[in-house]
Amino acid sequence: METLHFIGIDISKATLDWAVYSIQKGIIYQTQSANSEAAIKATLKIIESLPGFERSMSVCCMEHTGIYNTHLLDCLYHLHYPIWLENSLQIKRAGGLQRGKTDAIDAVRIAEYAFRFKDKTRLWQPPRQVIQRLAALSAVRHRLLTARQQLQQPLQEQQGFVTPALQKQLTKTCQASLKAINLDIEKIEKQIKDLIDKDSHLKELFELITSVPGVGPSTASEVIIATNEFTTITDPKKLACHAGVAPFEYQSGSSIRGKTRVNHQARKRLKSLFHLGSMSAIRVKGEIQDYYLRKVAEGKNKMLVLNAVRNKLIHRVCAVVHRQQKYDKNYTSTLT
Repeated sequence: METLHFIGIDISKATLDWAVYSIQKGIIYQTQSANSEAAIKATLKIIESLPGFERSMSVCCMEHTGIYNTHLLDCLYHLHYPIWLENSLQIKRAGGLQRGKTDAIDAVRIAEYAFRFKDKTRLWQPPRQVIQRLAALSAVRHRLLTARQQLQQPLQEQQGFVTPALQKQLTKTCQASLKAINLDIEKIEKQIKDLIDKDSHLKELFELITSVPGVGPSTASEVIIATNEFTTITDPKKLACHAGVAPFEYQSGSSIRGKTRVNHQARKRLKSLFHLGSMSAIRVKGEIQDYYLRKVAEGKNKMLVLNAVRNKLIHRVCAVVHRQQKYDKNYTSTLT
């Protein structure tokens, strides 16, 4: 069915700015509301009273702003509005040269973006409740690990540069905090494990992913969250791009011949976990270690080879999920 109205919504913590773009008349309505369920429903009633407006022939486009999206997404989804959740940088760069910025202008730009790129519409579907809980627990675990590192690392680095008495005093001062953080990490990891074990599909997916050498529970959780149980991303090349490990060429004409590099626009947490997984994989005897040592011996850059190992892990994760079989290091292709 053809889309006749494009609703652009700029989101902030306290307010929402709305702009309705008609395919025939351009911007026909603008307003601002509070970022609350009651205010959102009241605004939608006004929009639905506009001439010729139909829910099924509209799309609501917005940037991904994390937790600030919650009320809006819940309301729109339960009212059966088509939802388009887009990357903020994608909208910004598509707008060309821009002067000035307000929330009201941003709402108009989002509505116009949705209209201009209507052929690229990607409708959003909410992840299952269990995945939302997994994402929240995983985020808390990441914050706890970061807090532990911020306490531990300076203590380790300053050892040998301060007197033993001072080092002992500083270590003792942080001891209670580190113990509490470690206990909290253990609790959150147990909650994650219990959550996965109680959901049969999630447990099966988790076991498939962690069967790949070098891929641990943390990486598996993040992959499941990032791909929404492999419903939004199924292609290993797209997952590699999303994780920031896919190499891209940089050249133009005869004068620009840059190195092939990965792009910095990536899901940094996922990239970091695959990096740790690749470091683990090359330390264990096997095919991955042999590959790494062989390429380094050929004179290849170590980080380049390590990035290739990250790609191998991603392709193997996608392969076991696609085949619904655990990783088999002795697997041989039946193709001849």
